[in-house]
Amino acid sequence: MTVGADDTRLIVIRGNSGSGKSSVAQAIRSAYGRGIALVGQDLLRRVVLRDRDVPGAANIGLIEQTARYALDHGFHVVVEGMLYADRYADMLARLGGAHRGRSSYYYLDVSLAETLRRHTTRPQAAEFGPDAMHEWYRSRDLLGVVPETVIAESSTLADTVERILSETALLEARREGHEAPAHR
Repeated sequence: MTVGADDTRLIVIRGNSGSGKSSVAQAIRSAYGRGIALVGQDLLRRVVLRDRDVPGAANIGLIEQTARYALDHGFHVVVEGMLYADRYADMLARLGGAHRGRSSYYYLDVSLAETLRRHTTRPQAAEFGPDAMHEWYRSRDLLGVVPETVIAESSTLADTVERILSETALLEARREGHEAPAHR
């Protein structure tokens, strides 16, 4: 079953905790404006379901279903999270394969030392510490089932956002008149 439209964009941003995924997703949304849905793994898994990140967990299907729903309603979608390859690759490949528009996958390749440094500047620093981040860390956890662009830790937030906006032609899609209807 296909999902979305020829002019919708699906953007997947993956990486370790503290790699900058959420910041990149928020900056993309800020640059675009209305009409883009953020589907965050942490929100759906930790907040909505209060579920653990294990193989076959309910959040995997909820992420897919939420992204499909938004795409089918004319929104561009940014899915962001750690999204470990061994648990999420099949779902992400299935979602991109069903999407009629452009689907783009990005992996923020940030070293453990840098993720630990960045973590000290985040609000989540009070929730979990270096030991948890070390336990969660997976070096170059690429999907392997879809082409995925690797972005090095040397790329600044602005450069990363500019690159994704350019490669996905997201802003051009807006200028061509695509914008989801305003919802109140």
